[in-house]
Amino acid sequence: MWNPFKSDPRKRLQKKHAALLAESHRMSTIDRSRSDALVAEALAVEEELMNLQEKNQ
Repeated sequence: MWNPFKSDPRKRLQKKHAALLAESHRMSTIDRSRSDALVAEALAVEEELMNLQEKNQ
């Protein structure tokens, strides 16, 4: 049965990815190494999202 309160893992990962990239952009003028670390973390989330989408196909 469809549960309207169950969170979609793809949406959660997309929001996390967007938040990481936004924070990375903000940090790029303050602390470049921290910005690079956030981009790397966003890349890992993106790969996880791609793997999840491949499983659903």
